[in-house]
Amino acid sequence: MASFWDKITALFDAAEQSTPQAPAVHEMIERDAEELAAYERWKRTAARQRLFDWITEQYAQFLAGRQNDHSVSFLDTASSKGFVVHFSETQYRRDEINHFFHYLKERVLALNYRTQISDRRVFSRRDWVETQERHYLKPRTRQQRKTAPLERGGLDQKFGNITVELELRDDVPWNLRLRATTYQDALYGEPETFRALLAALAGTTD
Repeated sequence: MASFWDKITALFDAAEQSTPQAPAVHEMIERDAEELAAYERWKRTAARQRLFDWITEQYAQFLAGRQNDHSVSFLDTASSKGFVVHFSETQYRRDEINHFFHYLKERVLALNYRTQISDRRVFSRRDWVETQERHYLKPRTRQQRKTAPLERGGLDQKFGNITVELELRDDVPWNLRLRATTYQDALYGEPETFRALLAALAGTTD
């Protein structure tokens, strides 16, 4: 029977040989009672709103063509929009970052979304062991009334599919990404704006 240290050694060996396509660890994300209690306490603090206020302010600067803080970047293409917070450039603690990651999922679910998957993968990069934690959420699509014959299809896609990913390098938070990918298929109506998504996540109005 393998000892505890045999199992740990085997895990490190597997991590060294792993790739993003063949991770050493691939498991569903589960939180224990202690973490859930800490999360509920964090939600009652001002830190949660400060993060949203900062991201919203930086996005407004980005849209205006002004230089934004180097610790946040924005994605803006026809089908995908989102942000990346480079937590390696900030002073936020690991637990605060982890809580924010889960809180983004909670807020998306409140927008009539469902969880497609919440998983964790651990694999080797050239200079570090990477952990990728992901929440992938999809809208509960429903038929919406068309008001003009030339409009796109009647399926309401809300903000599109939303992915929230937390990346750690050698177990240290590196960045957190949120990406909304919209459907271009004619079956779906026009998506709501990313600015409206940020406002909805923050609990404000656009």
